[in-house]
Amino acid sequence: MPTSEDYKGQVPAWCPGCGNFNILSTVKEALVELGIEPWEVLMVSGIGQSGKLPHYMKCHTFNGLHGRTLPVATAAKLANHSLHVIAVAGDGDCYGEGGNHFLHTIRRNPNITLLVHDNQIYGLTKGQASPTTAQKTHTKIQPYGVLEEPLNPLALAISQDCSFVARGFAGDQDYLKELMKAAITHKGFSLLDILQPCVTFNKINTFKWYRDRVYKLEEEYDPSNRLKAFERSLEWGDKIPNGIFYKNERETLEEGMPTIQEEPLVRQKFYIEDVKHEIEKFY
Repeated sequence: MPTSEDYKGQVPAWCPGCGNFNILSTVKEALVELGIEPWEVLMVSGIGQSGKLPHYMKCHTFNGLHGRTLPVATAAKLANHSLHVIAVAGDGDCYGEGGNHFLHTIRRNPNITLLVHDNQIYGLTKGQASPTTAQKTHTKIQPYGVLEEPLNPLALAISQDCSFVARGFAGDQDYLKELMKAAITHKGFSLLDILQPCVTFNKINTFKWYRDRVYKLEEEYDPSNRLKAFERSLEWGDKIPNGIFYKNERETLEEGMPTIQEEPLVRQKFYIEDVKHEIEKFY
């Protein structure tokens, strides 16, 4: 059985008190409790403070371009669908630069997990408004306040029939771990939006601000009811629900590919020969 130490990577370079530390330790705990070994995991990220997370894990990793996390994660899953592919992104990285990829990944439904560190700000580039920043919030480059209404990623995902939509809070690691385990084991594209306070640049949506507002969806709540899920996803303000809002079972992208049904592409002879041929061109 794996342990958290098996997943220990580089020393994190986040600000002290950052919500990302909680997400990092929770990811490790979730994978350990699921009995998934480091060699069975691929972590894919783009650019941002969230994009550093795979560096702090010991597993297969790919750190790519800003907003391009999901195309890489999808391609990796098609090439080797025996891997547990986890995409990591921030609210700017995923819902801003990567918004188009987010929509089309929902359509394609690859069996991958997306963890979004949603701190409602651009942290790496020092505090600009992101797609989820509240309207009228003042930042360094929005001195008169944010003019646009914030994007609601859960409502968007549910409206497009995403096969798994959930939200957690970095300040409640026990519940976040259960949500992560559910997202990782779900068959299909799983979105877990994580409320992650930025202690340096977002002085509004703090740990205390969230603790005063977040609550768990009721035990009797039915996540198969899409209309109800959409309604609950619109709840934001004095009360913010967390949990699994919506899930459904439908064919994944890999299941629709007949060429990879018997074995992953990376183990097929023609693919291996092609890769060797391409490598030999450089030598």
